[in-house]
Amino acid sequence: MGAAGKLAGTGVVVTGAGRGIGRALAVRAAAEGARVVVNDLDADNARAVAAEVGGTAVPGDASSTEGVQALLAAATDALGRVDVYFANAGVDGAFGVDSLQAPDELWQRTMDVNVMAHVRAARELVPGWLADGQGGRFVVTASAAGLLTMIGTAPYSVTKHASVAFAEWLAVTYGYRGVDVHAICPQGVRTAMLDSAGPLQELLTRDGALEPEEVAEAAVAAIEEGRFLVLPHPEIGTYYVARATDTDKWLRGMGRLQQKLDESGLMG
Repeated sequence: MGAAGKLAGTGVVVTGAGRGIGRALAVRAAAEGARVVVNDLDADNARAVAAEVGGTAVPGDASSTEGVQALLAAATDALGRVDVYFANAGVDGAFGVDSLQAPDELWQRTMDVNVMAHVRAARELVPGWLADGQGGRFVVTASAAGLLTMIGTAPYSVTKHASVAFAEWLAVTYGYRGVDVHAICPQGVRTAMLDSAGPLQELLTRDGALEPEEVAEAAVAAIEEGRFLVLPHPEIGTYYVARATDTDKWLRGMGRLQQKLDESGLMG
């Protein structure tokens, strides 16, 4: 696709871009001809990736209102205009074995990073995209957990469902006015988050663990084709249909899987 693609010449912001999927998105966007702002909480990683892609590092917390505003102000200074926003930063919200007992503080932090960060960024970006008539592109890194039923951590599962729901709402509300929206929903990806998944690693990689670069490739392909859902693991589409077609059957099957994990002691 290269310089002929939809990212060519655009001003792109990628949050959580210091490693993993975010880094891969930043590298791929730059390869497509975009000018890239690299955001991450880890300032050293942000600077390293920015140097790698010839972009601009803007370290900081992209989940708070103040952090989003500071990021977008710096990005606008660097790029002139933010055309594409990859809302990629995320946390796993992990809490021991029984995540029903996760404290409110963990729920709030997971909600802030996995959902409200997207809301706060869109709140700042969309009015300008509409006002100048040029539109924009908002890309959410969600998860297969946002389409299916996640065994394990409740905060992660619930917030990833919410992130997909927000992306859907954004597409419905502003899509006809020039705001393109995409939701990236991979299963297992070789990142630090997968490394820390413990007994769930086998489940998350049942359809294979992808490299972050493969996720970025799928995202660019979806952008070029104008598809909302980015499914780096195509099997997720089949599971999504099965879940919607017979939800009770799907939940019974997932319940049996949960029971097997409990009885094996792997979740204990």
